[in-house]
Amino acid sequence: MMVTVQVITDPRFAAEVAAVAAATFPLACPPHSAPANIDAFIRDNLAPADFARYIDAPESDVLLTRTDDDIPVGYALVHHREPTDADVAAVITDRPSSEVSKIYVLPDHHARGRTQSPSRLLMETAVERARARGAASIWLGVNQENARAQRFYTKMGFTRVGVKTFDLNGSVELDYVLSRPVRSRLLDR
Repeated sequence: MMVTVQVITDPRFAAEVAAVAAATFPLACPPHSAPANIDAFIRDNLAPADFARYIDAPESDVLLTRTDDDIPVGYALVHHREPTDADVAAVITDRPSSEVSKIYVLPDHHARGRTQSPSRLLMETAVERARARGAASIWLGVNQENARAQRFYTKMGFTRVGVKTFDLNGSVELDYVLSRPVRSRLLDR
């Protein structure tokens, strides 16, 4: 099965992206996360109106992966701006930088082979978009308990550079800050 990545430029697709976000966000939350906190975060941050704003924002890219039968299976949200979190700003020294704010794939599409992995294609596209915008580095936050995601990010060339907090509707979670240069291609590290 082939997958493709598209940059979403039409806010009419926001509901489609939000549906993937609502299905995938809970999977990345630590086991101790309260379902009410997860639901509130989705409602307050991952709604169609939120994605419509991101799609319209010139400093952001919304990426969506689809199967060859046009089914959305993953998405990424990339911000091309300097870090606003003080903990992140202190450790991201290779500037300008872009942030992979969100990158999630439906669980039945996680391991699709080296070249057709939706996660890999999303990350490669995020890095290419950052490079095209002149970024020197790209960074992300990942929950300290999410070992699977950390392994994937390491394979994609990211290294741990710091820590930050993540507010899950009043529950403070600890994230690692990971970063990598965008000057070289992913496979040419």
